[in-house]
Amino acid sequence: MDTAGRIFTLFLIVVGVGGAFYTLTNIMVYIVEAQFGSYWRRRRMETKIDKMKGHFVICGYGRVGQVIAYTFQQEGAPFVIIEQNAEAITQAEQAGYLALKGDATSDDVLKAAGLEHARGLVSAVGDDAINTYIVLSARQLGPDLFIEARASGRTSETKLKKAGADRTISPHSIGAHRMAMLALRPAVVDFIDTVTSPRGREFQMENIAIDESSPLVGLTVSGIRKRTKTTILAISKKSGKLLPNPPDEELIGDGDRLIVIGLKERMAAVEGAAEGA
Repeated sequence: MDTAGRIFTLFLIVVGVGGAFYTLTNIMVYIVEAQFGSYWRRRRMETKIDKMKGHFVICGYGRVGQVIAYTFQQEGAPFVIIEQNAEAITQAEQAGYLALKGDATSDDVLKAAGLEHARGLVSAVGDDAINTYIVLSARQLGPDLFIEARASGRTSETKLKKAGADRTISPHSIGAHRMAMLALRPAVVDFIDTVTSPRGREFQMENIAIDESSPLVGLTVSGIRKRTKTTILAISKKSGKLLPNPPDEELIGDGDRLIVIGLKERMAAVEGAAEGA
């Protein structure tokens, strides 16, 4: 070749080899980052889950599970999601949630989610049979664990309760009931939404458990109202009896649960006193 041909060939070699090397390097970097990045993300997530206590375990990240997770996040309640679908896991991680990919009916997966140190479990899978297996497994691992399960009908609710669920919820029934109440008593529904919504509210309604070391033990309803400047709407006694609109002279005992309404800034003090602070 003449001089021009040699120059062109030299240029072609440099550009071709450089382009191929650059492409190969980027491919290798992508593979390494994908593999090790995913590994380290899983390790960080597992470390966070291992340190969690008093959290909730949500089984299923479908339409119902997504609303549950969002509500927990708004309320500041820690939780871990268990889901088998890879796409759903990706959505949960993108939302900033802790999520494990696995079968929630497996004891090992439930243990990996920290069930033995959890506050409760919510089974929101769309299949009643799977929910029943999840409840059975969870109840075996946590005899005192609070378990709530999704049900499609009354027959399923009965089976889930026999399996060990403390509460069963039918989303369709709840939605229909809410629509009916909104038509019949819109002001009541609006008030409940106001005091239970996690954002933009002055008043707050809470379910507060009284610890045996709490200074509130032995006080009357009127005494707690004067001390905390809040109102007790109902008392769920340790025996299981529910007292709506309790009288002023009703005594508060350890193990009781109070349904309290009051200003948002006062609720933290009430909760602290209930826990013995």
